[in-house]
Amino acid sequence: MEQKTSLLELMEYIHPAELDYQEWVNVGMALKHEGYSVSDWDHWSRQDSGRYHTGECERKWNTFRGNASPVTGGTIFQMAVDHGFVPERGHEIDWEDSIAKDSDRVVVDGNWIEEREVHEPVTWNPVSQLIQYLEILFEPGENVGYVTKSWKNEKGKYVPQDRGNYDRTAGQLIKALSECDGDIGSVFGDYDPEGGAWIRFNPLDGQGVRNENVSDFRYALVESDGMEVSKQNAILRELELPIACLVHSGKKSLHAIVRVEAADYTEYRKRVDYLYDVCQKNGIKVDTQNRNPSRLSRMPGVMRGEHKQFLVDTNIGKESWNEWQEWMESINDDLPDPEGLDSVWDNLPDLSPCLIEGILRKGHKMLIAGPSKAGKSFLQIELCIAIAEGKKWLQWQCAQGRVMYVNLELDRASCLHRFKDVYTSLGIRPDSLRNIDIWNLRGKSVPMDKLAPKLIRRASKKDYTAIIIDPIYKVITGDENSADQMATFCNQFDKVCTELGCAVIYCHHHSKGSQGGKKSMDRASGSGVFARDPDALLDLIELETTEALLKQEENKATCQACKEYLDAHFKWQDDLSQDDLCSSVQMLSYCKKYLDKWQMNALQNHIDTAVAAVKNMTAWRIEGTLREFPKFEPVNLWFKYPVHRIDESDSLKDIQPDTDKPAWQKAMEKRKPKEQKKEERMKSLETAVEATNFGNPPALKELAQYMGISERSLRDRIKEHGGFYIQDGEVRKKT
Repeated sequence: MEQKTSLLELMEYIHPAELDYQEWVNVGMALKHEGYSVSDWDHWSRQDSGRYHTGECERKWNTFRGNASPVTGGTIFQMAVDHGFVPERGHEIDWEDSIAKDSDRVVVDGNWIEEREVHEPVTWNPVSQLIQYLEILFEPGENVGYVTKSWKNEKGKYVPQDRGNYDRTAGQLIKALSECDGDIGSVFGDYDPEGGAWIRFNPLDGQGVRNENVSDFRYALVESDGMEVSKQNAILRELELPIACLVHSGKKSLHAIVRVEAADYTEYRKRVDYLYDVCQKNGIKVDTQNRNPSRLSRMPGVMRGEHKQFLVDTNIGKESWNEWQEWMESINDDLPDPEGLDSVWDNLPDLSPCLIEGILRKGHKMLIAGPSKAGKSFLQIELCIAIAEGKKWLQWQCAQGRVMYVNLELDRASCLHRFKDVYTSLGIRPDSLRNIDIWNLRGKSVPMDKLAPKLIRRASKKDYTAIIIDPIYKVITGDENSADQMATFCNQFDKVCTELGCAVIYCHHHSKGSQGGKKSMDRASGSGVFARDPDALLDLIELETTEALLKQEENKATCQACKEYLDAHFKWQDDLSQDDLCSSVQMLSYCKKYLDKWQMNALQNHIDTAVAAVKNMTAWRIEGTLREFPKFEPVNLWFKYPVHRIDESDSLKDIQPDTDKPAWQKAMEKRKPKEQKKEERMKSLETAVEATNFGNPPALKELAQYMGISERSLRDRIKEHGGFYIQDGEVRKKT
């Protein structure tokens, strides 16, 4: 019984005159499938007096015998939706949805509203009423739909009998009204004074009266019969709705024809939803059946029983939808009022405590930017661990707290292993693993404007200190080179910070090309908004290491490997000087003196592993741009997989990024040492002598041609080498 009632209520949204023959048949088939009676279909079909024939429904009903793909009640539901019904249903929160408080979009205080009486016009001029209505709502060439025939339903209510007329323009109707000598029936057709008449408030295309026949989604209807007309009048005016025409229905409601000025049906529905939401929150219980843009409204200038349907007022409230919506949002923008500095000078609010000492406060935003292979993900995992355990991150102390790591790039297993590898390499005991939550979204990431509300919902009860998003290119919405689109994108981070009261830390890649000559703020790919939006920007740039520097690091690694092995097996600290401890030659000499062959093999394996790791190390420099703290000196790092370590010895201090070096320095560094050049010349000569004449002494001329040099230059090289001589025009090797 509940289902029957709900489907019949849905059918109130659908007028049979607005359907074609097959759609009308589908309604009947759906009703029979869902257990309704033929009388339900017949009673509803009577509304279309132009096409209704007694007994036709019953004859057609008897032919419905069902099939493998029956027409169900879902068809009626969808028709109702297409004709303005909006079902009440839950959905996932999006950024465009408002998590409304009771005060949102509330303008009218019902306790203080003063009612405004509405009186019928003393001088009754139906023609003038209709002409004024048509001139305000329509252009002369636009088709107008109207219905004058009515019938009384089982509830005793007069309803439109058919689809009415829609083949004449506003200009034609106005001209005919001007010449009708007060007889509007001669223009629109006679109507039943007990039922009144109706008119459609949006222009039509002249082909029908359905939603798709609306040629301009210009107006929406606001109607309510749940309160006194005087109170409706007061609230509608207090809301400053952009009302083009306000019509008294002749009974207990006002029909407000509101300007919504939508570009299409989709925008029309959104604006009507917004409009009805405002009205509902301000005390007007809107009849939601009127959402339909092709809906009929009461026609002014006609009688309805003992009362008149008349224009109460025209062009009231704001002039346009945009002006009204901006006004409405400004009233309920939730923005704080300006405050005088003198009122807080002696009682300043406390600053947010530091999350990363000297770098970032709690509740603020930080961007880590750098090129690929800089280990940005590892750097952020290191930061996760530092926050969770309350340890130092690089050289900066972190406040302990709970952190969420949003993993958008790695598969779940790789991500989890990375965390364990970094913990182990840093030598930090995992005492506070409960402080780290990992949200693995590889293959499931969505644009940031969709991700943010999902993130907020999941994090709202976790009391996170920080949320780290890695990397953001996976969730960027819009063109990353567009300042306005990226400003909107970055606003999502603000929403997360504000809603959750935590810091948001994210990483982004550098633009293509050399970065050394750029300022740190200009290296991040895309719009400059990326670098200027966060409260802290940490930027990594690679340093070009020299062979001598790597040899120095290999020496350190060898010494450290020796120390670690000796620490594990001997007491030896007093045996070597401080200088010896820093010399790989001395350390190895010491080890060979005291270790047997087996122990030396084990030590050598340890040294080989350490030296191989050094050869794979890369050098980096972090520069910072901070909003809340003074600028710090650049920090030099070694990235030794899988962690970054501070360059404690300052060996990287004087290295400049490649494009920061002057031209003369670049040229000097490209020049090879004399010894290296000489060695290369000697080797090339030896190779050429062996390769020419199948190993026999080659002729001087042939050898010069093979090497691509003159005979004179060849003689000089032979002399420089000292291991060859010339005899009888041949180049021979000294024994």
